[in-house]
Amino acid sequence: MRRLALSASIIVSLGLAGLATAQSSTPGGTRYRWVDASGLPHYSDSLTIDALKYGYDVINSNGMVMTHVQKQLSPAERAAAQKQAEEAAAKQRAIEEGKRKDIQLINTYPDEDALKSEQQQVLENLDQQMSTTRVNLRTQDAALTDLLNRAADEERAKKPVPKFLADQITTQRNVVANERALLERQKANRDATAQQQEQELQHFRDLKAAEKNDRGY
Repeated sequence: MRRLALSASIIVSLGLAGLATAQSSTPGGTRYRWVDASGLPHYSDSLTIDALKYGYDVINSNGMVMTHVQKQLSPAERAAAQKQAEEAAAKQRAIEEGKRKDIQLINTYPDEDALKSEQQQVLENLDQQMSTTRVNLRTQDAALTDLLNRAADEERAKKPVPKFLADQITTQRNVVANERALLERQKANRDATAQQQEQELQHFRDLKAAEKNDRGY
């Protein structure tokens, strides 16, 4: 309890010291204005605990605000303010990055046909990748079929399937499954790329239209 009382005494002393400093450093007629938690404004010729709590304006005799003193933030309030500042900065960086990409897009492609030509090249490369995967899948699928036929021959001969053959079948099934999964990912990637290209193309058209309007023709 003595520590709490001592801390409170120190806070009051510091507040009074700030009060005295503020009053002694400002000309005659200085007043203080602050807004409480209910949004109600208050005026005083001297600083109060509430003014220090909520933050205050220093007003001269003409009613002009000479300076504003922010309230002291709690750790939670400081963390919230920091998070808000970081989010605002991230949003601003995203805006700037978008502007940079727009400029690069306009400067890279002189017209819509140039952009569409490069987009088509990208899709053709993806199609080539899928074609290669399909060839590999057919080859691996054929190898699996051959192993399964060999196992079936053993079973028709009333013989157990050798362990090495069973292991090969398991391994080959995994290879085929991986190739099928790869092909599905490539298909999904192509679809997403095509959709993104449509959006990019429309955005390019919008940028060109805005550029034309800015030039007045």
